[in-house]
Amino acid sequence: MPNTTAVIEALEHAVPGRVRTESPDTAEFMLDRSGHRSAGAPLAAVYPERIEEVQAVCRIASEFKIPIVTRGAGTGLAGGAIAGPGEIVLSLMRMNRVLEISEDNRLAVVEPGVFNGALNEQLAEHGLWWAPDPASKDISTVGGNIAMNAGGLLCAKYGVTREAVLALKVVLADGRLIEVGHRTVKGVTGYDLCALIIGSEGTLGIIVEATLKLQPAVTGEIVTIGAYFDRLEDAVRTASEVTRQGLVPAIMELLDRRSLECIDDFTGQSISQGADAYLLIQCDGPAAADTSAAVTSIIDSIGGRAQATTDPDESARLVNIRRNTFPAIEAKGTLLIEDIAVPRDRMSEAYSAIRAIEAKYGLIMPTSCHAGDGNLHPTFVFQGEEVPEVVWQAAGEVFTLALELGGTLSGEHGIGLLKSKWLKDELGQDQFDLQQQIKAVFDPANLLNPGKVFAPAFAPSQN
Repeated sequence: MPNTTAVIEALEHAVPGRVRTESPDTAEFMLDRSGHRSAGAPLAAVYPERIEEVQAVCRIASEFKIPIVTRGAGTGLAGGAIAGPGEIVLSLMRMNRVLEISEDNRLAVVEPGVFNGALNEQLAEHGLWWAPDPASKDISTVGGNIAMNAGGLLCAKYGVTREAVLALKVVLADGRLIEVGHRTVKGVTGYDLCALIIGSEGTLGIIVEATLKLQPAVTGEIVTIGAYFDRLEDAVRTASEVTRQGLVPAIMELLDRRSLECIDDFTGQSISQGADAYLLIQCDGPAAADTSAAVTSIIDSIGGRAQATTDPDESARLVNIRRNTFPAIEAKGTLLIEDIAVPRDRMSEAYSAIRAIEAKYGLIMPTSCHAGDGNLHPTFVFQGEEVPEVVWQAAGEVFTLALELGGTLSGEHGIGLLKSKWLKDELGQDQFDLQQQIKAVFDPANLLNPGKVFAPAFAPSQN
């Protein structure tokens, strides 16, 4: 065991005045928005403000063999940034500067603690925006979005976070600083380590600066469509037909009856209108009017009841119904929020099977969906802090279902702690071993977020 006093003294020397060792300053890092909690508080929480301070903390951790858990705003849903006893939390929330905005190059250089929503408010003044759009955008950080390869409502048209990052500065476990990716739009020099770091959940390195690819401001009217369906299968078929016809709305979201009922209870309004499903579609860009007209025609032909609006306030209200889905469900109890993804032409099968699993185990499982990309969020509602065994059994069936349909365990939330048990089922033994070997190259002493993603916890090679 390391000398705790010596560790704390070294940290305080490296990051003076910004080391916390007492509860509640450390206890807050025992949990994230997944609703799960570690066994105890971490050894210390450190708040660097400069890259050199991050490097110094990593050198100290490497010297004393202390694990590091990198932390942003703590909005993760897979337990990926939960810290426990004997670990150092490296909070990047004070590294929150926008360092550069280049209109000519359509890029921004930012520190990891910048909030997604606040960044876009600043970019709007330059006629630009950053496309990643997770539901938590107002309270999640750019660094966290990148570490998890966050998704959100706009992925079908604008892609996931990986498509919106040009380059990164990354501190390795031993304190070395590397720069991966390119400031240029094109670049194929060597292996693409930038893409590897994105979505690595803090297990390979610590993101301390990001060069982001920006979009020009959307011009023209935005058309938002809300459509109700008496059968969920018809809503899914509508989404599939929109895709089949080559139409590309910016947002296409599906809420099932369970989700709508939760929203009704939460708001005290009849948002559901007694429907079995609700489809939210938003069209932007120069072709918005034509796209929305074609979408409305599809909805009508399949038996949905559509209402379109170009009014900004009404549009925001409709979109916020989707963004507020999880707070509405959370009012019912503790949540285990999952996010399997399946091929878009198999969404209907996925929904049917999820409903069967819900009935089999007697659970409440509202399921929303990014219908434009086949990313479903089966959400398990239960009482108490511990996930009941019956919920894990049902979740296991949901994960197996995703793989059987040719899908994946996670579309955007990551693996973290909650899904590590099933990771090998998707990757297979050979790829699972290879990924552990990659981890060992970047972090041979297994100091960065140990025990996350891989289960059992990664063990460094003895060779």
